[in-house]
Amino acid sequence: MDVRLTSEQRQLRDAAAKLADDLGPGSVQDLDDDSRVARLEKAVDTTGWRALRSDGASGVEVAIVAEEFGRGLVDVPFLGPVLADDLRRHLGDDQSPWAIGVGSEAVDARGLTDAVILRDRQILSAPVGADIAAAADLTRCFAELGEPGEPLGELSAADADRWYALALVATTADLVGVSRGAQDLAVDYAKMREQYGHTIGSYQAVAHMLAESQALIEGSISVLRHAAWAVDELDTAEAIQASRVAKIYCARAAFTICETSIQVHGGIGNTWECLAHVYLRRALASTELFPVSLKEIDLGVS
Repeated sequence: MDVRLTSEQRQLRDAAAKLADDLGPGSVQDLDDDSRVARLEKAVDTTGWRALRSDGASGVEVAIVAEEFGRGLVDVPFLGPVLADDLRRHLGDDQSPWAIGVGSEAVDARGLTDAVILRDRQILSAPVGADIAAAADLTRCFAELGEPGEPLGELSAADADRWYALALVATTADLVGVSRGAQDLAVDYAKMREQYGHTIGSYQAVAHMLAESQALIEGSISVLRHAAWAVDELDTAEAIQASRVAKIYCARAAFTICETSIQVHGGIGNTWECLAHVYLRRALASTELFPVSLKEIDLGVS
């Protein structure tokens, strides 16, 4: 395995990062800016990244975009459509964006009318219903899922397992991006906020907390890179195992990093206006999408 990104992959990362930085929400108030969301939707749609898999992209490339979109709290559909695209490419279907159905919910469904579901290797479609108002994630829309229709097709066992590995990797990449975004938010605040005549980042107690978060991020990046590579390069059992290990590690790391970011912000970190809680909410939602428990792996992770 070569962990280095190719020049094309670095260009993809830089383009996704720029889009997220330019049009992602820079504050909690920006989440309600409809004109910004419309510009972001148009920009993401123009890139064609929601159809990465049908365009021949690897799991690494899907993870690159998902990570940068998580870091920038991109609040238009990507995760749902890219996973739906990976299913629909086996059908020779048109590439208009669909949501992905998980359980009784359509995930990442803002503005979408149809969802695709994988159930016992059968690919089914279902209409997207009303939004779920109480969803914890403020950046992605969860909606009720209508009654599934007739099967659209059936995947082989290998293709179904590889899709599951990709779903774990995509949600893991989102967690890594959220971790990086929450860390950046905390570091920027620690450089600016002064207490007793010095920036709080100059105090060891704060600096050590941020250093520990950075160490967790570096570990998260490593396990994510391996899992993303494994999606296409290893057999399906090994790919799923690598993805499960990455999901557990990165979910735990993201929770710790987001809580640390809130703590570094002090009193303001517990208010609605601080963006840190939006990162935490997104981390919790991504953790519960295709969740993994320790009993599903046997490598002694704890």
